[in-house]
Amino acid sequence: MTRRNSFRIAVSAVGLLMTFLACSSYAAKSSRSVGGDTPITVVIDAGHGGHDRGGIPGQRIAEKDMTLDVALRLRNILSANGYNVVMTRSTDVFVPLGGRVAIANSYRNAIFVCIHFNATGRRGASGIETYFYSRESLPLASAIHYYVVGGAPSDNRGVRRRGYYVLRKTNIPAVLVECGFLTNPTEAAYAQSASYRQKLAEEIAAGIRGRNSVASSFGTTRVATAESIPLQPYMDQTKVTSSKKSRSKRSHKKSARKKKSSSKKSGSEARAGSSDREG
Repeated sequence: MTRRNSFRIAVSAVGLLMTFLACSSYAAKSSRSVGGDTPITVVIDAGHGGHDRGGIPGQRIAEKDMTLDVALRLRNILSANGYNVVMTRSTDVFVPLGGRVAIANSYRNAIFVCIHFNATGRRGASGIETYFYSRESLPLASAIHYYVVGGAPSDNRGVRRRGYYVLRKTNIPAVLVECGFLTNPTEAAYAQSASYRQKLAEEIAAGIRGRNSVASSFGTTRVATAESIPLQPYMDQTKVTSSKKSRSKRSHKKSARKKKSSSKKSGSEARAGSSDREG
């Protein structure tokens, strides 16, 4: 064997070794992702922030603090699982909706997860609900909702399709998860517990990892995984017919007339009663 041939063989061996090491490194990274797919970018959007507290006027617990805490916990979990994580905000600052969407749309092979808590004037309202808009976002919404509802002691308010700005304007799969009502005393107490916020983050992360395991309603095939997550039924709140709107308006006007009539009647009865007492 000549010296030149020996050198060529040595170079080839080094090349094979480098290729093997590169493939091993890639496989190790891929194994941290669900189904062996390459790690993707997860854009986490903590709702509200800065001057925008979130919720309703007079709400005791600031939604912006709860969303940021869950988002940071979710970031830590996903980073440990090999995902590339981008935060629309990681401190108490205000980011306009357009800015959040621009961040999400600047990444390819990514998903967008927006974290919120609910609020209403009715203290009894409770539960978890997850929103999506595009067809491509439904499996992600189904998986996250499946895990969060399964891990939270709250009502299941379902998966809902609605055209929120951050869902409608993003070019990647995007969901918005409402992690309970801060205006409900019981759920507000849950949200103020660090262990519960950690649990929420873990369940959202499980949904992200399981997004490819959702049984699809758009075809007869399923992704081959160890566990198949059922596709969650959803309510399409983007389609309200004009007849429904007009009926709603007529009903509202009718109710207003009844209240006005009732008010006049009770006023005249009160005056008549007062006259009788005085006489």
